[in-house]
Amino acid sequence: MTDYYATLGVDRKASPDDIKKAYRQLALKYHPDRNKDKPEVEEKFKSLSEAYAVLSDEKKRREYDQYGEEGFSQKFSQEDVFRDFDFASVFHQFGGGFSGNNPFSGMEDYFSRRGGGFRPPRGRDLTQDLSISFEEAALGAKKVVAINRQGNREEISFRIPPGIENGKSIRLSGKGIPSPVQGGQQGDLKLRVHIQPHPIFKRDGKNIVMEKEISLIEALLGTSVAIPTLYGEIMMKIPAGTQSHSRLRLKDKGLPKTVANTYGDQFVQINVKIPKELTEQQTELVKQLKASGL
Repeated sequence: MTDYYATLGVDRKASPDDIKKAYRQLALKYHPDRNKDKPEVEEKFKSLSEAYAVLSDEKKRREYDQYGEEGFSQKFSQEDVFRDFDFASVFHQFGGGFSGNNPFSGMEDYFSRRGGGFRPPRGRDLTQDLSISFEEAALGAKKVVAINRQGNREEISFRIPPGIENGKSIRLSGKGIPSPVQGGQQGDLKLRVHIQPHPIFKRDGKNIVMEKEISLIEALLGTSVAIPTLYGEIMMKIPAGTQSHSRLRLKDKGLPKTVANTYGDQFVQINVKIPKELTEQQTELVKQLKASGL
């Protein structure tokens, strides 16, 4: 575990000024820009800055002293350690009083560089559930979501990509919690998608599946029926002699595919309804059909 006092080489009863002085001396010595031929120094500099971020903050130092190294690390993430710690003001304070070239110049830039090495901790991600309709998931849609970010309500516009699956997440970059330090990247907003069941449609990959009930006579003689699709209602021809539970295909009436201008299909399962009771006349007619060899 990390002993922040040992890292800075100060006593546990050291005053804030002693801690600041120790960090100042060590940060000057281990500044990465002064040790470009020693890449291992970068981790040392990072450790020094982490120790100073804790011990220079009265509340964090008190928590560290109370819970010890292990307890503190369980309670505080690195993001928490650097929260509300303004590197810029610290470096400007250290730089004050120097004549000529400021030996701390570049330190703020160092913490905000996006290249390799230590960077300011990014802000936390926000996660929120998002309920959408079957149609919105299938075809995509423009939506507005309200979030509560650090006590402030905010509305964010975004687009649902066509064909998104249930349980997937939509990531909105930079819409999460701001970084606790200047120069740090803002977290993201992750929206977990929950697709509402559709009363008719079911999804099978990029295809749509539904059921349609027809009468026995319609199955025997054939018919045309109105079928709802994602793109509006169409008339579908059911051939004579269609068997129950057979599937008829409506080409390109499914979900959009990743390939431009291609779509899945819609499959209609035909369920033939057999009447439970017949009138005397119907019974006689069925007997006549049976006698005819049907």
